[in-house]
Amino acid sequence: MEPAGVAERLHGKTVLITGATGFIAKLLVEKILRLQPRVKRLYLLVRAPNQVSATERVRSVIMQLQIFLSLREKYQNHFTSWFWDKIFPVAGDVSLNNLGIGNVDLAEDIVKETNIIIHMAAAVNFRERYDTALAINTMGMKHILEVALRCVKLELVLLVSTAYVNSKKSGVVLEKPLQQNRSYDGQSELDISEEIAFAEAKLEELVCSSASEDTIRHTMKKIGTERARKFGWMNTYVFTKAMAEMLAYEHRSRLPIVIVRPTSTTSTLMEPFAGWIEGIKTIDIWVTNYGKGHLKFLPGDVTTIMDIVPADIVVNAMLCIISCHPQGPLDLIYHIGSSMRNPLKIGDLVHAMFRYFLERPFVSAEGEVIKVKQLVVPATMDSFYEHMDIHYKMPLEDMVRHGLSTAEEQDRYNHLKREYNFTVAVAEVFQSGTFFKRRFDDSNMQRLITFLNERDRELIPCDSKFINWKKYLMEIHFPSVMECESREATRARL
Repeated sequence: MEPAGVAERLHGKTVLITGATGFIAKLLVEKILRLQPRVKRLYLLVRAPNQVSATERVRSVIMQLQIFLSLREKYQNHFTSWFWDKIFPVAGDVSLNNLGIGNVDLAEDIVKETNIIIHMAAAVNFRERYDTALAINTMGMKHILEVALRCVKLELVLLVSTAYVNSKKSGVVLEKPLQQNRSYDGQSELDISEEIAFAEAKLEELVCSSASEDTIRHTMKKIGTERARKFGWMNTYVFTKAMAEMLAYEHRSRLPIVIVRPTSTTSTLMEPFAGWIEGIKTIDIWVTNYGKGHLKFLPGDVTTIMDIVPADIVVNAMLCIISCHPQGPLDLIYHIGSSMRNPLKIGDLVHAMFRYFLERPFVSAEGEVIKVKQLVVPATMDSFYEHMDIHYKMPLEDMVRHGLSTAEEQDRYNHLKREYNFTVAVAEVFQSGTFFKRRFDDSNMQRLITFLNERDRELIPCDSKFINWKKYLMEIHFPSVMECESREATRARL
């Protein structure tokens, strides 16, 4: 007997989605509505002071998006009423008890009706304030699990983490849990309650000393980085997500939990159309600044695998997990990436960037056509800093020595100094990704794909093996990134 498909799995179901205004979450909402128009309800938890504000936020930042064009065309004049019949915005905040839902009746309806929980809310800034990252990433997990324990019809809790909770520097990273309540190397104890108390005490200390908001923000960011590195993680984001996973492991025997760990997500490959993207992040920072002539050096090993995955592949993989759940026990953790099935080397990515901007150079707002040269990729950080000395520090020192007597000279100095600071910051933030020789095993995900029936293999394609990287980067991703950059630059000038 052929297994039921993903559309049948979602028929008549009620789904609670946190972090609903995020990039991947928006695509997930659209795909669920397109795939199964008879889904009963999607509760979308959004940060808002009240229900009216929550509804307006969903209307403005989700419903109006271009990704809903095919559904608008399908339902024509009835789209708005159909959308609100399926979508129920919920004003809340995952950092608060009971998800910050102030409407008692609504909170009760959610725990009575919800069949599937998809927890996607996160503070994704690598150098977020420690107190903020703990509240959203770690305590947010605690609060969603507490709600899940009360849901009477619950079938699945799908928790979105990140592949980079695993700080292994080389080799194959398996789809395995982290060591519970331990530092990454397992050598010291990690007490989550103590970390929360530590952050609260530091914040109180700063407030009591009448520190300025800037001082508080800077100090709490610094503390987050220090605590992450103390326990073996690269940054505040992955550290607080790692602690969230540990909280989830504690509930595995009581809840039907699955954790997905995507790698770096990029613009859509195919759905709902190729090249949809929001915001500039991860490798997009390299792309935009290289094209604009700001990034000329990036340290790394050109043979290192850069694990990226289009956003619609991530969404489809999540739907694959949801679809296959009733057919038997699932594994706990699933990596969603490309480094095992279809590896992309940094050297190939850098070459594609050069080819693209050689053929389609960036034109500045002033009409200047930027001519790029091959990005220099020093093989060590020491070599990188030598390049920085030769190309930036020494010229900057010469400028100061000869004096900055004109506005033009001052502008040249400021421009070069900004470029130097930016290049060093990018190099230091991304050095783990540009040097670490690791791949993310996705055996659990590949095994799950074998459960899909033939129709679902077409409806929710989630195998990165079939991506043509050259075609995707040159024809889809790079153009989309530069268009997104142009939109953001235009908004900034208005």
